[in-house]
Amino acid sequence: MARTTSAVGDMMLPVAITAAMLESGYGPSGVGYALAAHIAPFAICVIFGGVLSDRFGPKRMMVSADAARLAVQGLLAASFYVTTPPLWLVLLLLMAVGLGSAVFQPGVATVIPQVARDVQKANACLRISESLMIVLGPAFAGLLLVVSSPATVLAVDAATFGVSGLCLLGLRGLGRVRPETRSSMRRELVEGWREFRSRTWLWGVIAIWALGSLTAFGPNQTLGYSTITSTYGSSVFGLTLSALGVGSVLGGVLATRIRPRYPLRGGAVAVAGFVFAPLTVALGLPAPLIASGYAIAGASLAFWLVMFHTSVQTHIPPAVLGRVHAYDVAGSLIMQPVGRAMAGPVGEQVGVRPYLFFSSAMVVVMVVLLLSVPAIRDLRRVESPVDQP
Repeated sequence: MARTTSAVGDMMLPVAITAAMLESGYGPSGVGYALAAHIAPFAICVIFGGVLSDRFGPKRMMVSADAARLAVQGLLAASFYVTTPPLWLVLLLLMAVGLGSAVFQPGVATVIPQVARDVQKANACLRISESLMIVLGPAFAGLLLVVSSPATVLAVDAATFGVSGLCLLGLRGLGRVRPETRSSMRRELVEGWREFRSRTWLWGVIAIWALGSLTAFGPNQTLGYSTITSTYGSSVFGLTLSALGVGSVLGGVLATRIRPRYPLRGGAVAVAGFVFAPLTVALGLPAPLIASGYAIAGASLAFWLVMFHTSVQTHIPPAVLGRVHAYDVAGSLIMQPVGRAMAGPVGEQVGVRPYLFFSSAMVVVMVVLLLSVPAIRDLRRVESPVDQP
């Protein structure tokens, strides 16, 4: 319930920010500044959130982060209710919300193995829930904007943090997974990094995923989305994203049923399905086929994410899981904005469709790389952290 409620808010926030900034007269540049102010602290500080989660326990940090985000975003909503807030205040408050997310996120990975008997099914359940919210969250925000104001959407989003925190308070038996120590922040960061880099399968996946973000996922989000909108219209683009969400739900359902002996091998094979997202756009296929391609892509990514997150949560010792997960998140995010930003200029130079063909080919390259690394390919499934040697 906590994750579902948070996911609704996460999907509402970009809609609310965009509407609020445009209505306040800050224009597209203001929207860009606001979205960047929200995501930058998360990407930079999530590794510190991992240290805090391991040191003080995930529940304490997640509830504290929810309480802080409830207060800060409530203040942001109130400022838009009362007047047009100055740009610096909006950016400062959004940075604080992003910082709260950085404290919250590492605890998610740590909590799941503690509360679930079947870690893979738990991750699949969360993936299904989050995928549904990808479809429903923006639609709910849009409906609120029709009958109310961006400030109301921001207030409702803030309330989701309160619901999430109350749900997490109901969890029992959670605490630190290791004895409290007096180690410095720097020492604990180094310990987490050592655990991360000592596992070839883990840093190998992140390195390959960074390449994919730069050459496949980022360009698809920039050029694929813009091409669909300009060629077929905003309504078709909305339906295409809905198809992506529906496919993600299907991928989550499949992940509750399919339990490969080698999860990353099975997940890597599934990732190949993402090729249909950029490829259908590059080929200029009819809108229904493009939507079908995005549905397949959504299912592929959802299945991979369940396999990967389950592998991390069952192969990493609980005492360092928060920090290792934080390095995983930070590494996965590094190349996303770069891939999105460079797609436009490169697409103008070589052509949008040729670049999307290139992105399609890079999906295949990613799959080949994932399957060619023995540590990734041959990682065996374990049911829970206690099964580790």
